[in-house]
Formats: sequence, structure tokens, C-alpha cells
Amino acid sequence: MLNANVINTLSGLLLLTSLLVIETRKPRQSAMFYSLQSLILVLIFVALATLMNAPQLYWWAASAFVTKAVLVPLILYRALAKVDENTTSLSTVSTPVSLLLVAVAVAVSYTVVSQIQLKAAAVFIPALAISVAHFFFGQICIVTHRNLFKQILGFCLMENGSHLTLALLAFRAPELVEVGIATDAVFAVIVLVLLAGQIYKSLHTLDSAELKVLKG
Repeated sequence: MLNANVINTLSGLLLLTSLLVIETRKPRQSAMFYSLQSLILVLIFVALATLMNAPQLYWWAASAFVTKAVLVPLILYRALAKVDENTTSLSTVSTPVSLLLVAVAVAVSYTVVSQIQLKAAAVFIPALAISVAHFFFGQICIVTHRNLFKQILGFCLMENGSHLTLALLAFRAPELVEVGIATDAVFAVIVLVLLAGQIYKSLHTLDSAELKVLKG
């Protein structure tokens, strides 16, 4: 029988895919792992809908599949096909340091979440901690990678975290809420990808550290 352990376990897989998104050097491969993470997020929504008898989450799952697992990776793949893959391995910290930052983010998130009395999500504390930690994961990806597309994926990780947090705490929210979140995320990625593409076209680089023209 389906129970909260399934959702917490699937959330653990989100943690694994986030590590792969952050640590994989090639943005194209990172985008693939992001798509995999989005599929896991869809499964969490379906499991949560079944467990909590919240049918609106099935619509959330369908929307997340179309936008996160299909559209966003496709947008990234098409954009990355137009740039030089040899310019994409740009990290400011070593893998051990990055893993340490991720571990600290998880520990801090779990400590904070476990001390808050949340009746609506009392059985989902591990999943909620991981969802909150995704805000930090996204920031780690943005700060430790100079490649513009990796930074876009950092934003996507943060968005997945906010999406899961909302689902765990407000699973009775109407479908319109999900539509708004999904639409905002897709348009944000489109704008960021177009901006990164124009920067590469003009300056022939994806290295944010080389964008001295943007300095005042």
C-alpha cells in the first residue's frame, strides 16, 4: 500500500539527480539529468495525489511533465546545439567542495524543517527538507559554475524545489496555481536562454566571468 515512505524515497532521488545536474560538466548532460529529476517530481505528485486523495495533483503532474520534463530540456538542447561544447566546462570549485556545500545545505534544511510544527506535512519531513534544500542547490549551481547554461539549470533546480514545497504544504491548491507556476518557469527559461544565446553570439563565450562589458 502506498505510504509516505514512497514520497520520501522519491525525494531522495531528487537529491541524487540534483547532484548530477550540479557536478556534470557538460550542460547538455546536466539538462538530461534535470529532465530525469522532473520525471521523478511527476511521480511524487502522482503518489501524493493518491495518498492524500487530492485529484488536482494529477493535473499538476501532467503539467509538470509537459513543461519540466519535456519543454524546458528541449529548449536547452536546441540552444546548446548552437554553441561550442568545448566552452562549457567552467567550474569555480572542486567536486569535493561542491559536495560538501550540498551536504551542508541538506543538513541545515533538515534541522530547520524538523523543528517546525507542520501538521499538514508531518510525515513528509525528509521530503520537505529536500525541497527546501533545492533553493540552496540552485544557488550552489549558479555560484560555482561560470557557464551561463549551468546557471540557468541552477534556477531550474530552485524552481523544482519551490514546486515540491508547495505540493507538500498546499496539496489542496487549485490547478490554476500549478498553471501559473509552470507558465512562469517556462517563460523565465526562454528569456534566460535567449539572453545567453545573444551573449554567446556577440562575445563568443558562455563564461560569466568574461562578461566585463556588463560591468558599470
